[in-house]
Amino acid sequence: MDVFVSWSGGKDCCLATYRAQKAGHRIRRLASIVTEHSGEVWPHRIPPQVVELQAEALGIPLTRTITTVDSYNDSYRDMLQKFQAEGITGGVFGDVSVGNYLAEKHLNWVNSVCEPAGITPILPLWDEGRASLLTDLIDSGFTAIIIVVDDTRLGKEWLGRKLDHETLSELRARAESSPSGQVGYYHTLVIDGPIFAKRLEITEFEPVLIYGNWFMGIHDCCLVEKTGTGSKAAVTPRSLHND
Repeated sequence: MDVFVSWSGGKDCCLATYRAQKAGHRIRRLASIVTEHSGEVWPHRIPPQVVELQAEALGIPLTRTITTVDSYNDSYRDMLQKFQAEGITGGVFGDVSVGNYLAEKHLNWVNSVCEPAGITPILPLWDEGRASLLTDLIDSGFTAIIIVVDDTRLGKEWLGRKLDHETLSELRARAESSPSGQVGYYHTLVIDGPIFAKRLEITEFEPVLIYGNWFMGIHDCCLVEKTGTGSKAAVTPRSLHND
């Protein structure tokens, strides 16, 4: 099936892309939503040039749709109508159901935007546990770094941390020791992997606190050639504020 991928730049959409490709689907486009008031990609609040570099590294065209909160759903449906006119008949989404209390709401939204355009939703991560998904991401060779964290459970020092087996073990320990089983709120950015021709390098960022969450305000990034050796070290882009 010719498909697009709902693309935020993070681990879930990237793993969903990888699995869709392995299943034989042809990824025709990546689709990112930019909010008009912020000029950033929703929901990770990253500059559009970051996802553009990811798309270049993946060799897949990127469609950026600028919209507002009020017109978000209509803009998404309009985008899918255009995709369908190009022969795209499927949409890949990185939604996770296990342990996600918003899963049914997200699934209803996916169906509400896909059905009017005649797009078949594809959810490669659905019905699989978070630990299994993260392990698969790491073992498949993807490099993801943490770019959003809450200020209460994790904190600013987690920004830029590589999501590897060591980090996964720490998150698992936090979940086991938490009365609620929660480790904290975080989002990631994938900077390398087996489907990337080049590696994304973040050279400057500024921690930004918004409504109780720390965001990696990326100021500068680029694509670099892969060395082929891989790196087990934590990713440490230079912060403009080291305090």
